[in-house]
Amino acid sequence: MKLLLTSAGISNPSIAKALIDLVGKRPEETTIAFVPTAANVEMGDKGWFISDLARLKDQGFKSIDIADISALEPNVWKQKFEAADVLFFEGGNTYHLMHWMNQSGLTPLLREYLQTKVYVGVSAGSMVVAPDLILKISQIVYGEDLDQTEEMAALGLVDFYVLPHLGSQDFENVTEPIVRKAAANIGRKTYVLDDQSAIKVIDGVAEVVSEGKWFEINETI
Repeated sequence: MKLLLTSAGISNPSIAKALIDLVGKRPEETTIAFVPTAANVEMGDKGWFISDLARLKDQGFKSIDIADISALEPNVWKQKFEAADVLFFEGGNTYHLMHWMNQSGLTPLLREYLQTKVYVGVSAGSMVVAPDLILKISQIVYGEDLDQTEEMAALGLVDFYVLPHLGSQDFENVTEPIVRKAAANIGRKTYVLDDQSAIKVIDGVAEVVSEGKWFEINETI
């Protein structure tokens, strides 16, 4: 299973190269299924979404199809997924994305898809691969899903957590002191990434790819 877990998508040449290496094809031979679902409930300016998609387009891939699992019938998004080399899950709201992964029927199929395809996550798309959505920490660090009271199981594709947007002006609580305090008793290894960093995972072995800053919590677990 191959995954590329990013904070802000294909934000630099090192992350772009990591994706090409994982796919094993040249960009002009590679097809993408872009899943915008997590962004659907985010309010306000969507410049970040447009930038993520534009950077993806700039890589020169053969095609980028849009596959919103909350809007399409399963027979439609399944065809789009089956035709793709990369399943690219855009950022936004983690609970909304995980809800629709479950509601659409994608969750039980994803491991089968990932036998032959590469998973790419951006922000929320990276966070949902963990064992759960670490609700209390996300509420403190990102100020989101404040109406939620129960933890939600996530995909469990990896045994660690990802916290994106370290040092971002858009997320004032994603600083090393605040994150370390909030996640002090998390009990699992946690990667905290800035927008120039990502984690490449091949068959459970994780490697950080970065042109920026990142740190680990619970490094020895």
